[in-house]
Amino acid sequence: MTKLNPELLPDCYLHRTKANDVARVEARTLICTPTKEEAGPTNHWMDPDECYKMLYDIARDSYKGRTMYVLPYSMGPVGSPFSKIGIEVTDSIYVVLNMCIMTRVGQAVLDCLGDSDDWVRGLHAKCKIDAENRWIVQFPQDNTIISVNSGYGGNVLLGKKCFALRIASYQGWKEGWQAEHMLILGVEFPNGDVKYICAAFPSACGKTNLAMLIPPEYYRKKGYKVWTVGDDIAWIRKGPDGRLYAINPENGFFGVAPGTNDKSNPNALASTKRGAIFTNVALNKDNMTVWWEGLDKNPPENGLDWLGNDWNGKTSTEVGANPNSRFTAPAVNCPCLSSEFENPNGVPISAFVFGGRRAKLAPLVYQSKDWDNGVFVGSIMASEKTAAAVGKVGELRRDPMAMLPFCGYNMGDYWQHWIDIGKTLDPDKAPKIFNVNWFRKSDDGKFLWPGFGDNLRVLEWILKRCEGEIDAKETPIGYVPYAEDINLEGIEDEVSRETLASILEVEPELWKEEAAGIEEYYAQFGDKLPPVLREQLENLKAAL
Repeated sequence: MTKLNPELLPDCYLHRTKANDVARVEARTLICTPTKEEAGPTNHWMDPDECYKMLYDIARDSYKGRTMYVLPYSMGPVGSPFSKIGIEVTDSIYVVLNMCIMTRVGQAVLDCLGDSDDWVRGLHAKCKIDAENRWIVQFPQDNTIISVNSGYGGNVLLGKKCFALRIASYQGWKEGWQAEHMLILGVEFPNGDVKYICAAFPSACGKTNLAMLIPPEYYRKKGYKVWTVGDDIAWIRKGPDGRLYAINPENGFFGVAPGTNDKSNPNALASTKRGAIFTNVALNKDNMTVWWEGLDKNPPENGLDWLGNDWNGKTSTEVGANPNSRFTAPAVNCPCLSSEFENPNGVPISAFVFGGRRAKLAPLVYQSKDWDNGVFVGSIMASEKTAAAVGKVGELRRDPMAMLPFCGYNMGDYWQHWIDIGKTLDPDKAPKIFNVNWFRKSDDGKFLWPGFGDNLRVLEWILKRCEGEIDAKETPIGYVPYAEDINLEGIEDEVSRETLASILEVEPELWKEEAAGIEEYYAQFGDKLPPVLREQLENLKAAL
């Protein structure tokens, strides 16, 4: 750990991981359930007994001569009815410091746990950081996580994806609640009313930017504000009034650094100015500050790159920061953090929003016909790959509810759980379900919607639909806005009413191709596919 400039970045540190250890490893992430079917076709599986033996053989003696840290931590505010407790043992001070930012750690957690057995066991051992023996393993039935041979955040901060999504999604299934890969934001209207939205997006679809959205000037002047409750994960339960409520189980942000700057996400950048840890970014040796691609146009001339090599950003053709370099920042630093962030009872959810990156297919926004249709909309989520993802640009990756790498049990059972939750909700109180696509392109490859802060214009339409204040046009896929109902004031030069109408169009021929792709995707789930979703697909085909 390198201490950074105490005046410019007080209490901040730079950390470097090994070059072979810079990202989550999906191929070496296992869900160990008694049968392979329980893990489902989208997870990697191993027999639990066999896996425990393999992991303990790898980890044995690796703590010799090292310090073992014991971390009692709470996901969610300590003592909240939503919260769950974990204890992680680790031999990494990096894990300790990050977990102290990302979760609530300490004696209060142990006091809250008392003699209850409802806690998640976590073992992390750095071992030799050997990529060939690196495993991140969840045992849902045992409330246990074991991670060996990694020192990278996503693989070793066991409260994050491992507990808060993979284990918690299984717990939620068994206990009647939900753990979702969703941001939570509040839109405050000029009259002071705040409405909350949960939204799920695959990577590279602007999730963090939406979570910390800054309203366009036209909206700011009118008194609109956006409040961040969470940027990544939502735990959702039914409240005593029959509505769904959500908390953010985390206490900090683990964000991708490259591309984060004063224009793209000033709130995220502001969060990193104190008490933050930067992983695999470049160091400016002259003033002991950090730099990454897309931060500004002034890379250090006298720097070290993310590997620790001398680096002149003005002349080097090599990147200074790893493309997946990260910042870990306390949520309390965020200028737009919601006053409800610590509310142990969560915030009431008006809408669920799903989204992906589709150049031609999905309209800018549409509303599902009802709850079951909304589950269908989430289950068919897909994104076209960008240069940042492995694979061909434009190739489609299905990522239902953005949970593909994070669902701790069979995805068919997960969809059925969504359907079952819908049955318990009064339709008047259930969140409405929507799909958005900020990424429609013209024939010459230009984006047709400005995105970023202007996405508030779409959120405003969504919330008006939730309140029943505005009409919509029925199409084979769901309800689409009338072009005149999305406010374009202040961006008329960028988006004409005609352009807006074009990105709200539903083209049946494209959707027929999509339906064939959905059919193929669903086939792998066999009889685990909920009959409701099969029916929804048939309804779509008939409507087209």
